[in-house]
Amino acid sequence: MATTDQYTSGFSLPDLMVPTQAATIFAAQENSLYLPGILIPTVNVPAGSDSVKIAKLDAVEALSVSAEADPGVDLTPLKPGSSPVTMDLALLAARTVLRDIGGVSASDMGRVMGNAIASKVDTMVSTAMASLTAAEWVETATHTILDELYKAIGTIRTAGETGPLNCVVSAAAYQDFMKQIGSSAFAGGEFQNAAMRSGFIGTLAGVPCYVSSHLNAANTSLVNPKFAVFSQDAMRLAVQGGVKLEAERRAAAVGQDIVSSIAFQVGVIDATRGVMVRDAV
Repeated sequence: MATTDQYTSGFSLPDLMVPTQAATIFAAQENSLYLPGILIPTVNVPAGSDSVKIAKLDAVEALSVSAEADPGVDLTPLKPGSSPVTMDLALLAARTVLRDIGGVSASDMGRVMGNAIASKVDTMVSTAMASLTAAEWVETATHTILDELYKAIGTIRTAGETGPLNCVVSAAAYQDFMKQIGSSAFAGGEFQNAAMRSGFIGTLAGVPCYVSSHLNAANTSLVNPKFAVFSQDAMRLAVQGGVKLEAERRAAAVGQDIVSSIAFQVGVIDATRGVMVRDAV
C-alpha cells in the first residue's frame, strides 16, 4: 500500500511535530483578527513575568515660551501617562489526542489547534471591547447604521484622538452595512462594486472595517452589539512567547497528547479612544 508523509500517527512523532507546529502557528495568526498586532498593538512580556503595566498616554500640551519662569525652568513638565493599567497574563490552551492507530493530516490537526487559540483570543478581545465608551442610537429610515459609524468616529475625534482608527463589525450587523453600501447612496461607485464583488466592507470614512463572529451579545454581555471603533491607543494585547505546540506520550490513551498554548491578555487602556455601538433598548 502506498504511503504519504501527509498522514502520520503517534508512531512517527518527529514527522508529526514540525508540520503540525507550523500549521498551528499559521492558523492562529491568520484566523485571529488581533494576534498579528495590526488592529491592536502587542506588548511582549519577558520570560519570568506574568504581568505587565501599560501606560495610559494622555495628551501633552505644547506651551508658548515667552520668558523664563523660575531660574532654570522654561517649561512646566507634563507626564504623558500617570495611571498605568496592569494586565495579568492568562494561559490559554487547547488539547487533542493522536492515537497510534490510524493516521491524520498534520496540517489539519495544526489548523484545528490554531483555530482554537485564535477563537479564544478573539473572544477575550470582544469581551474587553464592552468597556469602551458605550453608544446607542435609534435607527430610522433616514438614520442608518452608516450614520452611527460616522457619529462614533466623530465621538472619538471630539475626545481628542487624531490617529488612525479601525472598526470591527459584528456578524449580525454585517448585513446592515452591506445593505447600505448596496443602496443608491453608493450607486455606480467603485467602492460599491468592490464591496459587492468581494464581500468585504472595505474602508468607510477613512476607517478600515473588519467583521468578527466573536463580537456578539454572549461575549460582550451587551444587548445587540453592532460594531466597535477604536484607535491603537484604546487597547493593548500582552503576549509572552507567542503560540506554542508540544507533545507528550500518554500510554493510557495509546497515543500522544498534543497541546497548543499561548500566554495572553487584553486590556482597555483608554476607553475614550474607542466607541462600542449597540442597539438602543
